[in-house]
Amino acid sequence: MNKRDLRELVAEGESDRIEFKKSTGQRTEAVKAVCAMLNGHGGFVLFGVTDKAKVVGQLVAPTTLEDIAAELRRIEPPAFPDIETVNVGKGIAVIVLSVPGSVGPYTYDGRAYLRHGPTTIVMPRHEYERRLVERLHATRRWENEPVPNGVSLQDLDKQEIFFTLDHAIRLGRLEPTDRRDLQSVLRGLELIHEGKLLNAAIVLYGKSDRLKPIYPQLGIRLGRFRGVNRLADFSDNRQYWGNAFSLLRRAESFLMDHVPIAGRVIPGKMVREDQPLYPPRATREALANALCHRDYTVPGGAVAVAMYDDHLEITNPGALHFGITPKKLTRPHESKPWNPIIANVFYRAGIIERWGSGTLNIIDWCIENANPRPVWHEQAGSVYVTFLPAALPATHRAAQDDGPNSKSRRPEVTGQVTGEVAGEVTGEVTGEVTGEVTGQVTGQVTGEVAGEVAGEVGQLLRVMKTEMSRSEIQQVLGLKSQANFRDRYLLPALKDGLIEMTIPDKPNSRMQKYKITAKGIDLLT
Repeated sequence: MNKRDLRELVAEGESDRIEFKKSTGQRTEAVKAVCAMLNGHGGFVLFGVTDKAKVVGQLVAPTTLEDIAAELRRIEPPAFPDIETVNVGKGIAVIVLSVPGSVGPYTYDGRAYLRHGPTTIVMPRHEYERRLVERLHATRRWENEPVPNGVSLQDLDKQEIFFTLDHAIRLGRLEPTDRRDLQSVLRGLELIHEGKLLNAAIVLYGKSDRLKPIYPQLGIRLGRFRGVNRLADFSDNRQYWGNAFSLLRRAESFLMDHVPIAGRVIPGKMVREDQPLYPPRATREALANALCHRDYTVPGGAVAVAMYDDHLEITNPGALHFGITPKKLTRPHESKPWNPIIANVFYRAGIIERWGSGTLNIIDWCIENANPRPVWHEQAGSVYVTFLPAALPATHRAAQDDGPNSKSRRPEVTGQVTGEVAGEVTGEVTGEVTGEVTGQVTGQVTGEVAGEVAGEVGQLLRVMKTEMSRSEIQQVLGLKSQANFRDRYLLPALKDGLIEMTIPDKPNSRMQKYKITAKGIDLLT
């Protein structure tokens, strides 16, 4: 680094990547900043610059650099920032430490640190533990730990295992083999390591009831609520225990029982076209992702599917890792499965497609089915994906003006709808109807729907995970009419104190955004 580089660096001022110290007499605090930068995006620590960005330099004796090196040795695991001096005249210099970025976690004297803007703070314990687990993830994970004593091959569903093998070979995702004994197949699926059966094998193929007290987390909760949040009563409540393949089938069966499917005959073609309220390929992919990426170390944890009058929610216990955020899930991203062995078997079995494309496929399938884009968010140690309903064919034209959830268009139907719903309705409604529907459903849809489909405000709350502008909220909800959005979503939420303006003194500011209040969060939970 030369004088010009130094001037440009100093001119940037202190930030999360730049720290100034007047002299090496402040090296303890300076090395804490080094530790914090190692745990972040890296940066520079400069000795000989005041916190007012004035270059004062300092004398650099042979012991000066030795003292800095001794302080750096208190960082664990060992780190070696580059140390250089830049002469600034009159026998004095600025000492520059160039720090590489990393996930870490690194500690200084047993404590981990983070940069928060231009300041250094102690890393929260939960953040330290998360980073430590991620660092060990390549070699030590729950899924690749040996099963407890007493658990054996006899506890596995052999039929399911050989079905996976045969299907993977048909798909070209496994090479044909003459060795079809159970141990050889499991070794080929990486479910046996050094002669020991792994936890991943139980997740995928565990069957015997005696496994339940040992693996209570292998469950799924399925609920259909008579309302728009969990304060409502159940119309259907199911809980199952079993391996991942059986849980996936249980969840798909539950959705088939409750997701309405509208059918119509395309005029002039005599071809029947069906449209479900939620696209089955998208919900299946979301369920598979939940089973693959969930945290199996939580004994009471379970994947959950909750269907409400105005949305569908799939939850899996466990946080996002490796820098993945809900926003990144909506863009092309590198896939780093939390349970790569389980994910690999799901891939070979044809349950999931190429890694990293699952969330993008979910978005595409929702758009194809006239659903708004799904929303991912992270809350209280779990990851949620929320699906909003599609416009059914009979009302698809109205949806283009008023959005997918207009009260005037959508009765609360949770069973299967068969027949035609695009003019000439000749089928029947089977399953459970949770709204009050009166009148005949013949000819055109002319029956009278008693009651209202509530929940516009609830839909708005569920998509507001950060501060958002009016146009951003409206776009996520898939609404085109500004008046409809303002009158039935935004203003009622503001009036009830469920959201608030970020600039309340200037309601018409072009910088105005909205955020959910504590009252709104309480309503959601």
